[in-house]
Amino acid sequence: MDQTILIVDDSPYIVDGLVALLKRKGFNSLASHGGDEALAILATTKADLILLDIMMEPMDGWETLEKIKANPATKDIPVLMFSAKKISPEEAQEHSLNIEDFVSKPVNPAQLLDAINRVFERRRDVGREVVVARDAGQDPVLIEEYSRLRKSIEVDTNLLAVLKRSSAINRPGSEVPAEDLAAISGLEEKIRADEMRLREINGKFTGTS
Repeated sequence: MDQTILIVDDSPYIVDGLVALLKRKGFNSLASHGGDEALAILATTKADLILLDIMMEPMDGWETLEKIKANPATKDIPVLMFSAKKISPEEAQEHSLNIEDFVSKPVNPAQLLDAINRVFERRRDVGREVVVARDAGQDPVLIEEYSRLRKSIEVDTNLLAVLKRSSAINRPGSEVPAEDLAAISGLEEKIRADEMRLREINGKFTGTS
């Protein structure tokens, strides 16, 4: 295993712990203690995945994410957000296209490793599927849409689970804010629409539509 993972958090304790954990699991791990330092590292070092905390100062995780995605040299690096902060419906909707997953703190090592492996596995699977579609002469626009939908559905499904947990929608007797209910409903509708469109594209690829 030779993937390099950049860990970005302003807590040295958390960074040191995650660096040690990932090294034990065979990853190359890099430490960064803030957004500016992370951007400086990425200017000279290639990373295959970024673990990015939300609550940092002076540059928080969302601002750091925007700068990563605005740079052509780093925009394609997958980013996994993690934080003790409750992700808001607005943040979920605004940033879902730019992140691969969200893991809550305190970080459960098994859950974190599962999330990391899902990112790499999906990227490998989609990469193979794209090669097959290109070799078969499929429309490049459809291939691009297919890749986007594969990622979007998984990320949105994970974000939906996070929103449901944070809003306590499944807890009997709990009162869920109207904006949370609207965000959850909207995300569920988006996932259904994306899944339907993905099936349509698969049908075109296989000649069954």
